[in-house]
This record gives sequence, structure tokens and C-alpha cells, in this order.
Amino acid sequence: MTEPFTRGVRLGVDVGQVRVGVAKCDPDGILASPVATVPRDRETGPDGTPKDMAELARLAAEFEAVEIVVGLPVDLSGREGVAAGHIRAYVQRLTEVLAPLPVVLSDERMSTVVATRRLSERGVRGKRQRAVVDQAAAVEILQGWLNARRRRE
Repeated sequence: MTEPFTRGVRLGVDVGQVRVGVAKCDPDGILASPVATVPRDRETGPDGTPKDMAELARLAAEFEAVEIVVGLPVDLSGREGVAAGHIRAYVQRLTEVLAPLPVVLSDERMSTVVATRRLSERGVRGKRQRAVVDQAAAVEILQGWLNARRRRE
């Protein structure tokens, strides 16, 4: 049995090797929209928190997020590879940073491919596309999670 949907803003996160894309949804959980691209920075601040995670915490506080949805890369057959292991480790640390805010994983199969295609269809290419593709992928991850959540209710 699925818990009823709690009203509130959720952040969608697409973690890449170079950048972290961030999206948010409206409090009713209907529509995801892009927020920011954060440089992936493993360097820690004075409190020992990686700078990209500190920025995610700041964004979560700014938008009063009730949950964070992070994309988990799996292959087309549903198996997890090396990249999924890296994301699971990232999420473990992010969960500590954001506690008690819940962090959940969501299958992100094809999110970057879909985001890239949609941007290309809108005429966004080259450097402009690289600058926003992570945000667009975060939108795909969060929107997919929201849609799946609605179907289960």
C-alpha cells in the first residue's frame, strides 16, 4: 500500500560527473520545472560537506522541499552498473547532509537522452544545451516520479 501523497515541493536531482541538475515541482506535485545547474564539487566546505551538497541543502531550504528525488541510472534491462553504485554512495552522503529531509531514488532510464532530444527539438544545441541538459534531465526524473506516484494512488 502506497502512502498518500503529501502536499509540498519536491526537488528532482540528476547527479552527473561534472554537474548536478536540479528541478522542482509545485506543491500539488503536478508539474516539474528546471531550477539550477550546480557544479559537481567534491571539495568540502568548513563543515566537511561537499559544496554541491551544501548547495542542494540551500535550495531545499529555499523552496521548503518536503522530499528529494534523485535519479538512479539503471540499464535498459533494469540492472544497476557502476554508475548506480556511485549514485547510491552520493545519496547515502546526501541523506546525512539533508537529514531529516527524505531522499528517495527513482529510475532515471533514458532521462538524459529524452532531455537532450527535447532541447534539440526546441533549437537548443551546443554549449547552450550542455548548460541546461542536467536541469532538463532533473525535470524528466522528477516528472516521471510524480506521474508514477499519481498512477499508484
